[in-house]
Amino acid sequence: MFSYQYYVYLLECSDNSIYTGITNDLERRFIEHQKGTKEHTYTSTRRPVKLIFSECFNDVLQAIYFEKKIKKWSSKKKRALATGDFDMLVILAECRNWTHYKYGPDFKLVL
Repeated sequence: MFSYQYYVYLLECSDNSIYTGITNDLERRFIEHQKGTKEHTYTSTRRPVKLIFSECFNDVLQAIYFEKKIKKWSSKKKRALATGDFDMLVILAECRNWTHYKYGPDFKLVL
């Protein structure tokens, strides 16, 4: 049985923004981003792009889950992942909500 590999990747764009994507052919997709072959896409007007991170998955559902999770992250958190700065990743993952900070994660506001 043939199994595909799926890649979740981060691109740094010319405006320093970070693009998150998923593909089953990382080399082909990177070339498409570089050439801007798909007009009106996020990266087509932000070239050149640089691949700063990729992770390979054998299960498409795991890849999709990971991509969706990363898309919600700040650019600082994405950069920490890309550079392997796991200490910073932990710091950036901490909850910054004032009530959680002051009262702890089990705090419930009763109205």
